[in-house]
Amino acid sequence: MSTALSLKEDDVKLLLTAQVHIGTHFCDPNMERYVFKRKHDGTYILNLGKTWEKLVLAARAIVAIENPLDVIVISGRTWGQRAVFKFAQHTGAQYVAGRYTPGTFTNQIQKKFIEPRLLIVTDPISDHQPVKEASLVNVPVIAFCDSDAPLAHVDIAIPCNNKHKAPLALMYWLLAREVLRMRSQISRTDAWGIPVELFVYRDPEQAEKEAKEAAEKEAAGEGGEDTGTGGDQRTEVEDQSGGGGGGGSGTVTTGTATGGAPTYPSSYQSGGSGGSGSHGGSHHGGGGGGGGGSETGTGTTPSWSRPSPSGW
Repeated sequence: MSTALSLKEDDVKLLLTAQVHIGTHFCDPNMERYVFKRKHDGTYILNLGKTWEKLVLAARAIVAIENPLDVIVISGRTWGQRAVFKFAQHTGAQYVAGRYTPGTFTNQIQKKFIEPRLLIVTDPISDHQPVKEASLVNVPVIAFCDSDAPLAHVDIAIPCNNKHKAPLALMYWLLAREVLRMRSQISRTDAWGIPVELFVYRDPEQAEKEAKEAAEKEAAGEGGEDTGTGGDQRTEVEDQSGGGGGGGSGTVTTGTATGGAPTYPSSYQSGGSGGSGSHGGSHHGGGGGGGGGSETGTGTTPSWSRPSPSGW
């Protein structure tokens, strides 16, 4: 394999992170050539070097098809439905996500009858019906195969872990990127702008729950800002009220009576205060220049002391 098509270190890290090399506890006799070793717990480890070689070979086969619509991608597994949709979106192929209708390749009476030139399946076990029909109409098959997958009617087997959503998404992402590079639609020196997370399957209920939680957090943040503004307004109003009260207290405490009844503080009127206080002013409203008078209150009823005769 040329240097341009060789496996890069960054791709190896992605493959190891997604656990593409982890197989099952069983191994098909035809898949033994792709097994690197077996762990003590019985799990088979796949050879990532052969995985990459078969991936490049599959990309070459896809690029050889002139019309991208003649390539069909199928996934009966739930984990691979989003991956096949994204692969078809970026490469221009057709896809079938979910249940495959028997006779799609062989029964010409069907409305959804298709005559593909190349078939890509996610798992030869779950997608056995389209693989069998493709063999009847002489359509080559590319399959992502785990260690326990049968290779009957499979032309290009890509050994990988196809039992989980992360490795499936990564394998379809790498295959789509390699196809676009061979078509010269993207450069090999630059990174592909499409993140691999877009190929990963997401549970609709979980996605809806996350969106609801995000909306609640955003609403709570806006509510907190409104509450803070209202608190500032209330503080300002209280400050204004407090200033007015202070002015009223000064008016009541000092002054002279001009023909009217003396004005008493609120504590004397309500009778709720048991303290003592003094009130300055003239005793009679009709007097001229006033003398000094004193007022002391204890309890609810104020007591008066008569002014001296010299003050009249």
